[in-house]
Order: sequence, then structure tokens, then C-alpha cells
Amino acid sequence: MRKLMTALVCLLATAPGMAEAGQIAFAEGWKEQRFSLLSSNDYALDGDSLGVRSDGTVSLLWTALPRDMWQGRRASWEWAVERSVPATDLTRRGGDDRNLSLYFLFLPEAAALEARGKGVRALLDNPQARVLMYVWGGAHPRGQVLPSPYLGARGRSVIQRQAGTGAAAERVDLRRDHRRAFGEPPQSLVGVAVSSDSDDTGTRVLARIADLRVE
Repeated sequence: MRKLMTALVCLLATAPGMAEAGQIAFAEGWKEQRFSLLSSNDYALDGDSLGVRSDGTVSLLWTALPRDMWQGRRASWEWAVERSVPATDLTRRGGDDRNLSLYFLFLPEAAALEARGKGVRALLDNPQARVLMYVWGGAHPRGQVLPSPYLGARGRSVIQRQAGTGAAAERVDLRRDHRRAFGEPPQSLVGVAVSSDSDDTGTRVLARIADLRVE
């Protein structure tokens, strides 16, 4: 974990100025969504960063965004992986382990207002939802957009990093990627989520994500 933190400190010190962007704190308000009663990742929130440990498990941690962030169209973050799952086929249901996925959840404004206070499961199941998932994992080329084996037409994975260890800073254009993925501009950005998935391969992930911002 010390190596992981050192890598993230270096990234935070060298990332270009983004002080004007809205930071999403890893603090109160994040909730875990389990997909099995017997499977849960370990999450450690410390304000600026989120530590994730997945040991043959899968779950998702999410938070709703305040309305003043609903028009966010760009995002940036730093992340690092100290222990990685093997490369998998992220389009295969039941065989799509990955180190980290960062979800951005969009809804039309009327649906977003109606959905306030509901859990992430209801948001993901909403037929009007569109979900961009930026992924560190798999064996696919960087930038490739993949269908989700679980969300159908509502979700797309955008590959940022293949399976493996290391540290990186990311800056993405949500508007551009949403058009690439769904053929239409994004609507209200109502929530974000982080997941790690190691249950299919029975392996372990040790990772961290930090300085998550939208603008």
C-alpha cells in the first residue's frame, strides 16, 4: 500500500491545474451496493481518496450528485493498482473481472428529479439511464467502447487501462464519449460509482482512486 500511495502523491503533485473543477469527496454519502449477500469489497474513504480491496468478491460503491453538478461534462481522477486481476473479456457475462470501473450515471432531467432519493439499483435499471464506465482491466485496446453484458443498451464500457499494475492520471470528455457510446449527447449527470470485480477469477485487487472531479 505504501508504493500505491507514493505513486498517487506523485500524480497529484504533477497533474495540470484543475482547481476550478468540482471535487467529489470520498466521504459521507457513499453507499455500497452488493450483488450477492456473500460478496462485498472493502472500501476505505478518507476524503480525497478511496482505497479498494477485492478478494474474490464484487460490489459497487456509489453516491448521488448534487444538482449543481448535473451539467458536468468532463471528469478527471488519479488511480493506482498494486495488485491486479488477470486480463479478461469484459463483454462476457460471468467472466468480466476488472480492477476498477468508474461509473458516470446520466438521466433526463425529469427522470432525474423523480429518481432523487432512490438507490443505485433503481437508477441502473431505469430504461432512460445511460451509464459510461471507465475501466482499468480486460485485454482490450485503450479507448475501445464495449457493450455491457449486464446493462444492455443502457451501459457502455470505455477502456482506459488493460489489466495490470501501475498508476495513472485520467482526464475524459464525458460529452464526446457519451456521443460515441450512445449516439446522443448526455443529459443530467446524477451519480457516480466505483466498482471492483474479482469473483470470477478468484483473485485479488488492491487499488486506490483519488482526486475525482467533474466540470
